[in-house]
Amino acid sequence: MCGIAGRILSAPGNVGQDLVDLMDAQSHRGADSTGFAIYTIPRDEGYVLRGMGFDKEKIDTDLDDFKNLLTDHSASLKSEPSIVMDHNKHYCFKMEVTEPKDLRTWVVEADSLAQRMEIQSCGRSLEIIKDTGSAAEVAEKHNVREMVGTHGLGHARLATESSVLPNASHPFWARPFSDMAIVHNGQITDYYTWRDKLQRKGYRFLTENDSELIAIWVSDQMKAGMTMEQALKKSINSIDGIFTYMIAGPAGIGFAKDRFALKPLVVIDDNGDLAAATEEQAVRRVFKEECDVINHDGPSLTGLWGVGNRSFAA
Repeated sequence: MCGIAGRILSAPGNVGQDLVDLMDAQSHRGADSTGFAIYTIPRDEGYVLRGMGFDKEKIDTDLDDFKNLLTDHSASLKSEPSIVMDHNKHYCFKMEVTEPKDLRTWVVEADSLAQRMEIQSCGRSLEIIKDTGSAAEVAEKHNVREMVGTHGLGHARLATESSVLPNASHPFWARPFSDMAIVHNGQITDYYTWRDKLQRKGYRFLTENDSELIAIWVSDQMKAGMTMEQALKKSINSIDGIFTYMIAGPAGIGFAKDRFALKPLVVIDDNGDLAAATEEQAVRRVFKEECDVINHDGPSLTGLWGVGNRSFAA
């Protein structure tokens, strides 16, 4: 029942507001949580991190331990973290860090703190913001409407199997690959089989949400030498289930639909100014003038939507 959305601007602009509009139109598809993956203007060096801590009473200790871990990997904070306190027990954070000596090794070490605080995105430009509540509520709490960038993803979640906590919500970061994120509508039926295979290769999963698997699966295929286009096509016959997903990286957004085509996807593409969503009425929130709508209603479909002249090469 979940709703997904993607947005690409022809030039950097207020992508946050557009994603809020796309998800507000689909709030009825998932009342448990709302999330956004927004690609801001890329940094030349260093990373921006978004995440959450699970006990705001221990925030000072958490941050001190996190800073020490950065130091152990030849990195540091570029400025003091931005913190949003929740009315419940957890807190959300944004911080910018300098280059760790080895990103993947550092991510593995940082995940050792996952019982206390969890990194939910890491990228030159990617910022994942997700929380319980509607699109309007999450946007107000985390200032999503003011975020400027080139493209992004949105998700409204109806929890069916895993936790409703914010960390189990979409979008998911493809840890430990920087700047890769996914939103998904559907269910992966061979989730545990693939999870076991990927864990044996050294990947770590922080939730039991099947959507987290797809982000890591596609990124692993690209690490092995595939283009995103090839990985998307391979996923249709390799991953079992009913799904429509969108995966984003610095170059743009890709999508894939399973062999049964039960989960809808509609798109408006005006010379690179693009909106995609589960429902047509959502994309028409962004494109208010009369225009053509593409209904991707066939089985085994994949596609790529690029940002400017950026390359989807692995």
